[in-house]
Amino acid sequence: MLLRYTTLVLAVFSLGVHAEYVKKTPRLTTPWTSKVSLTNPLPEYPRPQLVRPDWQSLNGQWEFTGSQQVADPPTGKTLNETILVPFPQEAALSGIMRHEKHSFYRRAFTVPAAWKDRHVQLNFGAVNWMATVWINGKNVGTHTGAYESFSFNITSQLKSGDNEIIVGVYSPVDSEGIPIGKQRNGPYSIYYTAASGIWQTVWLEPTNAAHITQLDTEPDIHEGVLNLAVKTAGASGQTLTAVVSSKGKEVGKVSGAVGKSLRIPVPNARLWSPDDPFLYDLRVTLSSGDVVDGYFGMRSVGTAVVNGYLRPVLNGRFIFQMGTLDQGYWPDGIYTAPTDEALRFDLEKQKELGFNTVRKHIKVEPARWFYHADRLGLLVFQDMPAMRTENKVNATAHANFEDELRRMIDQHRGITSIVQWIPFNEGWQEYDEARVTDLTKSFDRTRPINGNSGSNCCGRDPGNGDIVDDHIYVGPGSTHMPSDKRFAQLGEFGGIGMRVEGHEWQPGKGFSYIMVENAAELNKHYVEVSATLQGLIWSRGLSGSIYTEPTDVENELNGYYTYDRQVFKGNFDQFKAIHKAVLGSVPWLRDGELISLGVTTGGYTDRYIRHKDSLGITSAVSDAVSRKDTTFRVRKGLASPSCWSFESRNYPGRYLRHFNNRIQLDKPDGKSPFEADATFCLRTGKTKSGVSFESYNLAGKFLRHYDGKVYIASKGGKNKWDNAYSFEADTTWQVASPWWRSGADIATGSRVSFQVTTAGFTNRYLRHSGGSAVTTVASKSSDSKMRGDATFIARAGLADPSCYSFESANASGQFLRHSSFKLVIAQSNGGDTFNRDATFCAARGLNDASAVTLMSYNMAGHNIRHRNGEVWLAISGGPKENDNSYSYAADATWRVTSPLA
Repeated sequence: MLLRYTTLVLAVFSLGVHAEYVKKTPRLTTPWTSKVSLTNPLPEYPRPQLVRPDWQSLNGQWEFTGSQQVADPPTGKTLNETILVPFPQEAALSGIMRHEKHSFYRRAFTVPAAWKDRHVQLNFGAVNWMATVWINGKNVGTHTGAYESFSFNITSQLKSGDNEIIVGVYSPVDSEGIPIGKQRNGPYSIYYTAASGIWQTVWLEPTNAAHITQLDTEPDIHEGVLNLAVKTAGASGQTLTAVVSSKGKEVGKVSGAVGKSLRIPVPNARLWSPDDPFLYDLRVTLSSGDVVDGYFGMRSVGTAVVNGYLRPVLNGRFIFQMGTLDQGYWPDGIYTAPTDEALRFDLEKQKELGFNTVRKHIKVEPARWFYHADRLGLLVFQDMPAMRTENKVNATAHANFEDELRRMIDQHRGITSIVQWIPFNEGWQEYDEARVTDLTKSFDRTRPINGNSGSNCCGRDPGNGDIVDDHIYVGPGSTHMPSDKRFAQLGEFGGIGMRVEGHEWQPGKGFSYIMVENAAELNKHYVEVSATLQGLIWSRGLSGSIYTEPTDVENELNGYYTYDRQVFKGNFDQFKAIHKAVLGSVPWLRDGELISLGVTTGGYTDRYIRHKDSLGITSAVSDAVSRKDTTFRVRKGLASPSCWSFESRNYPGRYLRHFNNRIQLDKPDGKSPFEADATFCLRTGKTKSGVSFESYNLAGKFLRHYDGKVYIASKGGKNKWDNAYSFEADTTWQVASPWWRSGADIATGSRVSFQVTTAGFTNRYLRHSGGSAVTTVASKSSDSKMRGDATFIARAGLADPSCYSFESANASGQFLRHSSFKLVIAQSNGGDTFNRDATFCAARGLNDASAVTLMSYNMAGHNIRHRNGEVWLAISGGPKENDNSYSYAADATWRVTSPLA
């Protein structure tokens, strides 16, 4: 999409003789350290959302010197050192590798003859913290703020031949109350090396006098349009033309006056999501000739009630937002990745590990980082870099913080992947939290605001944002419940550390929340901690989790990778498998999946589609019958595999279908009309809170509830349920977790025994012995104690009545539960943890559909398994010996038999 614009016009350094660049040795080298060009580092076009074909990089070797001031530039004077821009002063790659509070940068450039009679813009990706710029001795402006781009029109200061540029930088870091994130002049503990001066690409580009400066995109998938606000300079009275295209084919086009918002049609949009991160191309032209290219994704961000909990939804779908705390530090470049390949690496590996989210922790990355997140399909929680925590800042610092917060949001409002803004973290230099949260919301009303990530970790009120956010180390612990206004997420947890000799920032000085000795121990702890998220999703309404962290950072040893990105510490496949299991516990339209379909209309969100007397109605869920009747198994559409059919969970072989516009439950009659009537196609939700289903064979008719009944309806049709009143809300549904989680039935209250199904061991049964669960040879002729120990009473699940708990038949009040992954028998204490550990959902047997597999309620991917006479909670291919995949399907399948006692 953007490759045609990556050819550079290289500048030639020609201001006399300057000091030779001195390559410094970093404490650790990354795979890209040696690949850094010493003449043209980071050569990629730096601004993918506003691309012009002609440009000139000023990255490379500049003269450099420390100073006592930045008011008097050293015009015409050779400076005594050389720095490699855009690496910060403290980075080894810069060639300086120290901090200067005041400094000057100097170099020469020539303007290509082809740019004659055009305006020349000097662009900076970012400079920490205050930058004053002189061109040929003339001051062209000053900018403050370390995390946003800025530009100067330098046309009037230029001359033919060589031109001199000087940048004076004031970088106080933590000696003043400015946003710095985790930078410190004296790094320690969780605070790291500072990143002073120029730390992102510097470049020139020619423009017309009237030109475009920014494209703000806001997709509206429900109206099928892109709302576009185009910012310009010197273009008053002109006309804009915007064209949306996909793979070179025009999708929509519109023209309008400068200063007016444009609405570009994007019909039948292909929606952007982590599963399908599709991006459209955008070209905008001014009537005077300026042309820029960009991109965007069509997606919606909102909230909805799902199974009684407020959840974040993307395109109307609840996706558990599972990610990492990405801090964006490098041992060779500090704040600046050595190459674009390196910048991509962290995101690509997180995506490969199965994550769908990344929290960018109190740092703002270059524009290309966001482009990679957009392209890969990673949801982004974007933090505002915090002010320092050790000193008290004043009203001036607060005003500056709010101004930089506004600028951060303003420059990134068109980033597709950003789904959350975080102004404060754990109360670090927090002030007027409620007001600042509201202020953040006023800057962008299209995304949720997390007023203070970790607000609940430290006894603070979560304020008036959209999210209740816990930080629990190691966790995940017992998170706070969502409210009717705030969804719940785990903003930080984890922090399991491991040393890797030869890959430590300061050998012997690293730390973590807990430290393990080897990869096997790391795998074990990691899978255990991550698997527990499933129970919190189901029982406590948790909607997102952020693990600390993708890589080690200086002396923090919590990473999957070492700080130099040379070693992945654990088992990549095991980590990926557990992430997949957690994300897969949130239902969606997948063949064979159990789901419920919830109403989204305000005041009725406790209602779900159910069948009663074979007719489709909407009903609250109150008992086992309604739970089962509101649960459906998703099937590929009977009439088309690209659409869906919904089979009754408790009447297998019967499907929802429309007949005379009413929805009912019927058996297929083997004729094509039935198959078409029972097939529904997923569509963009009529409102932001969910999705809609269109009839396969009656175009324009959608699944709708009206007056407690369910119909196929078209807006404004001839029937009373076709009326326009609340049509959009009534035809929007939430794909929710099934109200009956068990896919196989065990009669509640019945006495049962569990027989091994593994070939050669079918004479064995599950029993408890001395507090542990084991398998033993048993039969009706065994002694009474053995038969009693192998007999259980099936109870409604202690944590969820649609699953099961198993009480000992001869030890009242004692239940099977998992403890340290061993299955034991224990007396119930009535606590939440015990209840979750003693609850198992019954699924059809992994290797025998007539038997059952007993899935853990709160440990994703884990099932009750026997091995060598012992019984465990195990995941196939996991980190424990009992997780081995040998005969896993058979060993995790049990036949429910009549009781031995």
